[in-house]
Amino acid sequence: HPAIASIRRLPKPVVAAVHGAAVGIGCSLALACDLVLAGESAFFGLAFVNIGLMPDGGSTAFVPPAVGKARAFQMALLGERIPAPRALEWGLVNWVHPDGQLMEEAEALTARLAKGPTRSYASSKRALNNFIYRELDDQLALEGELQHALGRSQDFMEGVTAFVQKREPVFTGR
Repeated sequence: HPAIASIRRLPKPVVAAVHGAAVGIGCSLALACDLVLAGESAFFGLAFVNIGLMPDGGSTAFVPPAVGKARAFQMALLGERIPAPRALEWGLVNWVHPDGQLMEEAEALTARLAKGPTRSYASSKRALNNFIYRELDDQLALEGELQHALGRSQDFMEGVTAFVQKREPVFTGR
């Protein structure tokens, strides 16, 4: 979790440009960023459940404030793909651009930020983090503890085996 915490603590805006799949920890990394652009073919997902794990990488902290309780549970429990247009509608991303223009748009945004008031950015980010993610370190620790236990479960072993064998897993709750 050091990378996730570092992104949130960095006193500069962190921009993610998502092209393609942002699933599992990739989704967590994107959502840890301050501003997120997505290509129109991008998709997001907390697919951990599909192999018997739970969301981590801060997803249990980042998703609920963005999408609300109902959608957060939907993402965590069902592991479905969230296409870029829906991610924009739900508040997971700030912008969706045509795939061929994504990097150009990301570069324009970062150039704009680079010319801006860095002390203002740092203060805004600190204040927003304090309000929204005050308990982030505790949440990351809890995710780590729970994920560690799940990683030793029979369900996880079944989930990984089923994934490799390209079949539906048969979970037993063990």
